[in-house]
Amino acid sequence: MNLAGIIFSNLYDERFGVLTHKRTVASLPFGGRYRFVDFVLSNMSNSGITSVGIITKHNYNSLMDHLGSSAEWDLNRKNGGVHLLAPFSTGMSYVYQGKLEALYSAFAFLEKTPEDYVVLSDSTILCNIDYGEALEEHIASGKDVTVIAKRAAKNPNVNYELIVDMAKDGTVTDVTVDYPAMRDGAMVSMGMYIMEKKLLLSAVKESVCKGRHLLERDFIQEGFYHNGLTLNVHEFTKHVIRNDSVASYFANNLALIRDEALRRDLFDRSRPIYTKVRDEVPSYYSEHSSTKDCLVADGCRIHGDLEGSVLFRDVYVGSGTVIKNSIIMQGTVIGKGCHIENAILDKNVTVSDGVRLIGAPSAPCIVEKGESV
Repeated sequence: MNLAGIIFSNLYDERFGVLTHKRTVASLPFGGRYRFVDFVLSNMSNSGITSVGIITKHNYNSLMDHLGSSAEWDLNRKNGGVHLLAPFSTGMSYVYQGKLEALYSAFAFLEKTPEDYVVLSDSTILCNIDYGEALEEHIASGKDVTVIAKRAAKNPNVNYELIVDMAKDGTVTDVTVDYPAMRDGAMVSMGMYIMEKKLLLSAVKESVCKGRHLLERDFIQEGFYHNGLTLNVHEFTKHVIRNDSVASYFANNLALIRDEALRRDLFDRSRPIYTKVRDEVPSYYSEHSSTKDCLVADGCRIHGDLEGSVLFRDVYVGSGTVIKNSIIMQGTVIGKGCHIENAILDKNVTVSDGVRLIGAPSAPCIVEKGESV
């Protein structure tokens, strides 16, 4: 595959509050056993990409621990493989403000990779996509940049990083940045872009010289209107999960329980989503427990009642405890007689007997990693 991959791991940390105080957004747990980065890496591996750079900024210890040797994604290679690209490794004395600046961390990596094309990807948008098909379409189009996009419903309350308008023949006629979808069927970027490596390196060099930070505004939109940059759009038609806030992250986890079509698209058996392997015993359910419409990972011990919730590995639920519409992350211990509803309990949380934690779907109650309540 003549395509290298770049993943942005830190750009949206501030959107997720305490959930990303001790981790990058790329290593945020999702769906009972996965991390955000698993979906992007699996897409790249399944597409035949063998050189991947992950741009980091801070709090990336959990990301390093999760990736390990990258063997689970078949990326533990002598040539290529996964490279963590931190600011200090390039001599940067400041923290980057946007994707163009962040790509400066990947400059040396990209210069050394033999691939002629690059796919850039956010880590907050989850899907199961074949980048090989997108690359073939990009080359055939003869355009400078291919925007991988999904049609979205009208939503005046959400600003998207990039929206493209097209004529009936597929020609891009307008590029909008940081603006809501004001009509049904708007073609919204998925934060994924394919282009020639030499074009990207040139854009990064110019951005450093001119103090430009933002890929979508300063390179794609500016280039389209003023510098003759040509755009192709690769329309993705399957399910896409956009995580842009705590509320959407909460809703998207719970959607995996209800939406069979979403699960089928996301976990396509012909294109598996890989993750770090942990050998755990099967979960145990006592005779007095009950479980309805839940995703429960291995190693859990359930003595209470669960409904509409996602439980990660090694969670303990005491007798008489009721958990509804909640996300309980790995290693959390919940005592007896508790009531937990519309809540997110991060890793290794301890909940004492009789505690009540009740939030709302739009504002779930959150207990930070390692805390006791």
